[in-house]
Amino acid sequence: MNTDTTSPCPGGSGAAITRRNLLAAGAASATAVAVPATVHAQSRPPATRTPSGGSGDGAIPMATVTLIVNGTRHRLELDNRTSLLDALREHLHLTGTKKGCDHGQCGACTVMLDGRRINSCLTLAVMHEGAAVTTIEGLGTPERMHPLQAAFVKYDGYQCGYCTPGQICSAVGMLDELRAGVPSHVTADLNTRPLLSADELRERMSGNICRCGAYSNIVEAITDVAGGRS
Repeated sequence: MNTDTTSPCPGGSGAAITRRNLLAAGAASATAVAVPATVHAQSRPPATRTPSGGSGDGAIPMATVTLIVNGTRHRLELDNRTSLLDALREHLHLTGTKKGCDHGQCGACTVMLDGRRINSCLTLAVMHEGAAVTTIEGLGTPERMHPLQAAFVKYDGYQCGYCTPGQICSAVGMLDELRAGVPSHVTADLNTRPLLSADELRERMSGNICRCGAYSNIVEAITDVAGGRS
């Protein structure tokens, strides 16, 4: 079957338009439109880094930040947009702190910042000049574990273990808050010191998700440590 049919040219010029010529002309027009945009994108110079306080078109804003991590002072040159989580994992190579959701919803990235627990994915490193950060690596070692680390092992408070560093750091901060008398959403009387009940513990740890469902074991581990300290 011959697909190279012709039709008279509008306007009566006498030239004939074939289907093949029409497809070729359409492809050529699309290429002519796309090529300049591609050439422009390829000719754009790569972004450059700008030292602290500098500026420039297309430059990556950089800053020098000093953090005291697990008792050691570190001076870092960071992109201003670097989260505390990425500074710990990618620049200091402390990979115990996990990146789960990167939206502050799972708690896997929890660390202690100046004595308080925080989701490290939700804050920029440049906001914490001179701050003291404690990660799971700074709580204890395999030879000398923190009481909560030992309790998680004792009560099997983990399965895959991905959320465990955040769970333990959050539990450390939670018990400190409880001892300081900080109330929670379920504290019945704000004028009395809160006690560690099952409801208090679940509410205070609700920001830390365990997708394996080891919650009952986690509760037992934290309760054991809290009872040993009371």
